Amino acid sequence: MIFDISRSLSPVIAVWPGDTSFSLKHDLKRSQGDLTNLSTLTLSAHTGAHIDAPCHFSDDVPAIDKLPLSTFWGVARIVTVNKADGPLTPDDFAGVDFSLAPRLLIHSPASESDPARFPEKFIYPAPELADFLGAQGIILLGVDAPSVDPVESKTLTGHHALLKNNIAILEGLILRGVPDGIYELVALPLKIVGGDGSPVRAALRVK
Repeated sequence: MIFDISRSLSPVIAVWPGDTSFSLKHDLKRSQGDLTNLSTLTLSAHTGAHIDAPCHFSDDVPAIDKLPLSTFWGVARIVTVNKADGPLTPDDFAGVDFSLAPRLLIHSPASESDPARFPEKFIYPAPELADFLGAQGIILLGVDAPSVDPVESKTLTGHHALLKNNIAILEGLILRGVPDGIYELVALPLKIVGGDGSPVRAALRVK
């Protein structure tokens, strides 16, 4: 069984305040006598389910085309956190066996939110959680929130703490209806030379 955990891209999808909105322009239409249907996409690299490259928030670090694909393809674990906003700490994951999967996907109430409305509040990892996950061997953190830092952050502490621990960042997932457990994750970025991020088609296959 396969779960699609990507948000649908359309003009109604909410984007980070100030980011370019998604649009699809039909340049050619068979219904108007053209030989093919052809469209142009306009969107931020951080629209919907997406990966943040380290160069999105830091200097002299890899762009999206330099990240190893193996990070975004492999065994992952979903853990539900019934907390709508604020920082997550190691205490929120008491009893979780991190040896079962090197990729952690956090299911929060954000998966139930209206995709057309940007959430004002959501969960994000505290620096001590990033350190804890790094010590547990986690190589990727996926969230259903739009960011691993709050909207008002001016320092992007969560992003930097995850980078320090060599943990890749996957944001904007939708985990509604997916039970907690162990899965095979595929969330490959586009090979955008020098890109600061990339939308992904993220999916989970039951192990």
